Amino acid sequence: MSNDLEEMARCEQLAEKVYDEIYETRYPAGLFSDLKEYFALAIAAADRAGRPDEAQRLRQRLAHCSAVYRSQFS
Repeated sequence: MSNDLEEMARCEQLAEKVYDEIYETRYPAGLFSDLKEYFALAIAAADRAGRPDEAQRLRQRLAHCSAVYRSQFS
């Protein structure tokens, strides 16, 4: 379980890093794909760790990031 929580945290950090990088590139679509993948991995790790609260928080963050991306880059 500890490894799953570490994986969740690592993937969430990577997703947030990519989210910041989206604003620095001319081609955000590839980065947005990476962001979604990292959040999916973090959510899966939270589920495996038995942390539905964390999984839900991450789903909400992904939804927010997706809405921002669509409004600013689509």
